[in-house]
Amino acid sequence: MDTRMNELSRLARDYCELIESAEDNDISWLRRLSSLLPQLHAAVTALGAPPRNANYFNPDLDARFELFATLRRLLGHRDAYWMEFDVAPDEQGMSGSLADDLTDIYCELKHGLHLIEDERAPERAFDDWCCGYQEHWGQHLLDAERHLYELVNRNQL
Repeated sequence: MDTRMNELSRLARDYCELIESAEDNDISWLRRLSSLLPQLHAAVTALGAPPRNANYFNPDLDARFELFATLRRLLGHRDAYWMEFDVAPDEQGMSGSLADDLTDIYCELKHGLHLIEDERAPERAFDDWCCGYQEHWGQHLLDAERHLYELVNRNQL
């Protein structure tokens, strides 16, 4: 693997470990996450466009929902955020969810790590990451970065 792939693998592992170790009584994981996401963004972008034969990953929906529910509970009032098309005057109209963003990123990265570590298929992992980033989780990454930036600036982390 070249250095760009090694860096992305390391960041993916760090991200997944951070999500897996998140705790109720300590939000320091969110602070670490706010500095990790831009690094992850730069690393996946550095790999370039995915090949035409890359597959888009479809996660286990039950496991995805379980992680989403856990993260939503851990995030509490920090979860919801306004999207550009939200117009409702109350918080019920907030359609963005940091828990949803973090869950989708996690599922994609964990899938790639499984391909690298268990199936010894690093090329497929990177192809899937690049394809998934372009097709799906890239938008979640941008939204999560933006929301965490706002939380930091409002002294909520």
